[in-house]
Amino acid sequence: MTMTPRTRIARLRTIGLAGLATTGAAAAALTLMPANAQAAEMTQAHTSVTASSSSSHTTSQRTGSANNLDGWIKQSLQIMKAKGIPGSYEGLKRNIMRESGGNPSAQNNWDVNAKKGTPSKGLLQVIDPTFNAYHVAGTAHSVTDPVANITAAANYAAHRYGSIDNVNSAY
Repeated sequence: MTMTPRTRIARLRTIGLAGLATTGAAAAALTLMPANAQAAEMTQAHTSVTASSSSSHTTSQRTGSANNLDGWIKQSLQIMKAKGIPGSYEGLKRNIMRESGGNPSAQNNWDVNAKKGTPSKGLLQVIDPTFNAYHVAGTAHSVTDPVANITAAANYAAHRYGSIDNVNSAY
């Protein structure tokens, strides 16, 4: 059976870590994981974080952005620009589509992070310790808030890779 690269990626995502092991589980395990020292420091902060589900809607309505993927990306880019975080619409959208297919409620319950109790969540599949370490003031303090998730992930990618635009695989 001949598989196109797109079909192969889709199939690997659905069969889980066992399928990924044959094509590079190490890359999948790196999904927005902070350095060990940061992870240890942020574990304490993680336990005190709570957020209401209404905060994402309030944030989107307050700036007038559409409450959809295009609007969330544009709103995040405005915040990123104000905070000096590099990244482009194309880089954000490319990574979002690879990581979550544009679903802000996406959660990975099967990879190495999930097995350790910290599943990747949201549009850019951020784990809680990374979100807490790279959260950007002015966004909701909720890893599943679309704008907060995008902005924190872009902040992390800027620190680790120079820009979200430089990320072309699981990070």
